[in-house]
Amino acid sequence: MSNQAQYATVTATAVGVLGAAYCAYRVYREMDKSRMPRPDEWRKVGTLKELYIYPIKSCAPVKPDHAECTVLGLRNGWLRDRVLMIVDEKNNCVTARNQPQMLLIHPTVRSSILTLTHPNMEPMHVNLAEVIVTQKPVTATVWGLDVPVRDCGAEVSDWITRICNLTSQRLRLVYYASHECRINKKMSSIKANYKFRKNDNGALPDETPYNLLNQASVNELNTRLKNTKVTTLNFRPNFVFSGNEAFEEDKWSFVKIGETVFEVLKPCARCTLTTIDPETGERNSKTEPLETLRSYRQTDDPHMRQASGNSPLMGLQMALRSGSGEVTLNDPIYVV
Repeated sequence: MSNQAQYATVTATAVGVLGAAYCAYRVYREMDKSRMPRPDEWRKVGTLKELYIYPIKSCAPVKPDHAECTVLGLRNGWLRDRVLMIVDEKNNCVTARNQPQMLLIHPTVRSSILTLTHPNMEPMHVNLAEVIVTQKPVTATVWGLDVPVRDCGAEVSDWITRICNLTSQRLRLVYYASHECRINKKMSSIKANYKFRKNDNGALPDETPYNLLNQASVNELNTRLKNTKVTTLNFRPNFVFSGNEAFEEDKWSFVKIGETVFEVLKPCARCTLTTIDPETGERNSKTEPLETLRSYRQTDDPHMRQASGNSPLMGLQMALRSGSGEVTLNDPIYVV
C-alpha cells in the first residue's frame, strides 16, 4: 500500500473513531440533560455562607471566597480539594481518626508552593510543581482503592512524623497523580442503589467530591447537646448554606449554587472524626455529637441502613452535573 493510501486509511480510521466518540459524547450529554431539572422546577432555599477546600485529606481547610467546580472537586489555581494525603510505610491512607494532630496542620497554597503550619512546628514548604516534574507516580491506597500518587519528599515526611509523635514508623505526604477521578473498581451493590457514576469519586475524598451542610441542621443539633457544642468544621463540608429549616436537605435531589448544578448521590453517614475538636485535636470523652445524632438521625430505609450501618446521617454527598463552573460566597442556592 502506498504512503498516501496508508495515510488516507489512518486518517479515515481516526475520523471514524473521533466521530463515534463525539456521537457517544453527545448522547451522554443529552442523557445528562434529560435528567436535569427544568428551570421552572428550581426553588430558592438559601445562600452559600461558607466555602471550604481541604488540600490535604484529614487536615485543616482553606476558606476561599470563590472556587471553580471541577469533576475532581473544588479548585482555586493550585489550591485543590483533597489532592494530597498522608500515608504510612505501606502507602495506605492515614486519617485524623487515628492521628488527631493532623487536624492542626494548616495548609495554604500560593502559586505552586504548599505551606504547612502547626502550633508546635516551624513552617514547612513543598513545591508541588517540582513534585510533579521530579517524582514518578507510585500506587497508594485509599479505602481499599489503588490511586496514583507522587511522593512529596523526605523533609515534609520528617515534619509530619514528628507532629504525630511517631517513633515506630514514618508518615509521608503524597500528591494525587492524575487529572481524572479515581476509579472505584469495587463499586458495591450498596452504592449501586444510589446514583453514583464511575467518575463520581473525585481524587482522594472518602466518597464524593462535594459535601453540603445546612447551618440550621447544625444549630438544631446544638440544642440537643449537653456540655459541648459543635461547628460546621466538625463535619468537614465543602459548602455550608443558611436560610432553610433544619434537615430540609434530606428531601433534595439536585442542588444549584449560582449556576452550577450538583446531583445529590446520598446522605452523608457520619463517623468518629466528628467527635474530634477541629481546633484542638482532642476527642470528646462522650463521643459527641455522634451519640446524640444516633438517637434521631439513623435511617429506616433498608438499603441506606445496609450502607451506613449505625452511622447517623448529616449533610449531603454530591457530584457535579453541569460541567465546570464557579461558586462564590453569598451565591443563591436552589434545589429540586
